Amino acid sequence: MKKRNFCVLAAVMLLLTGCGNKTREQLESDRDAGITYMDQAQYEQAVTSFESAYALCDEKMPETKTDISLYEAACQMKLEDYESVKNTCTRILELGENAEAYYMRGVAFLKLGDTDAAKADFDGAAVMEPNDYEMFLNIYQQYEAINQSAVGDQYLQQVLNNESTGLEDDYQKGSIYYYLGDYEKAATALARPVEAKKEDAMRLMGQVYLAQGDTQSAWVVYQQYKETFGETAESYNGIALCDIADGDYDTALQDIQQGLSLDVSDSSKRDLLYNEIVVYEKKMDFATAKQKAEEFMQLYPDDEAGQKEYDFLITR
Repeated sequence: MKKRNFCVLAAVMLLLTGCGNKTREQLESDRDAGITYMDQAQYEQAVTSFESAYALCDEKMPETKTDISLYEAACQMKLEDYESVKNTCTRILELGENAEAYYMRGVAFLKLGDTDAAKADFDGAAVMEPNDYEMFLNIYQQYEAINQSAVGDQYLQQVLNNESTGLEDDYQKGSIYYYLGDYEKAATALARPVEAKKEDAMRLMGQVYLAQGDTQSAWVVYQQYKETFGETAESYNGIALCDIADGDYDTALQDIQQGLSLDVSDSSKRDLLYNEIVVYEKKMDFATAKQKAEEFMQLYPDDEAGQKEYDFLITR
């Protein structure tokens, strides 16, 4: 599922039009508290806050109800409370068609064993958002998780057969081929956006080369990325990945520290810190790796890859 845009104050105020000042303030406070809990992976508390906010909505606020309910359903999904996801998304869809609600309810139906209802909802989401590559890949992953990749592949083929209308479509198709492990098709799809110096496509092309074991080509791409976009956390992270693949762990650590010294986004910091754990593990320094993993989980308690590393390291 795609991340929703959080806390754009002007949009929130517009959505809240229709309530009195005190009610509006409480509604906004409860909604914001829910988002804060959600960011901290405290999903039960988040659900409670979103339910409180929803209870303050009136019939003139369908957009606000939808907004809050989508957040609530996302938290229920994290809690694996699929019956509640189904009910919350049904509540959303009673207010009007919504692709995200169709998708999440489809996931809930699939988890609950109702494959026919799941497919009907996935089809509804696909009709509403026929060019949402990420959503189609998510649908495939849901079927893959229950060993029904053949059903999920129908959705992937549908979106892959769409005519590319620009560099973004090429990049999205490259992302899908990369996920599927078809690195040649991924490289072909990414060729145009990489040539045009599309930022995310260059990063992904580096990953494609790494997956093919071609660390030299990956290193060249990440160096070109750094020359084009300057010294960024992303460029140093990519170069560190090349060093890790080549077994040059000390240089990889230097690259990671260089990246962390920059003004980095939270997602880039997460990648760098995760790869730092990997490097220490590769160096057989399990004590430091475990310490780094503990610090990582304090920062990112909901990170599945980090949790796996931590679970492994505590057994060493």
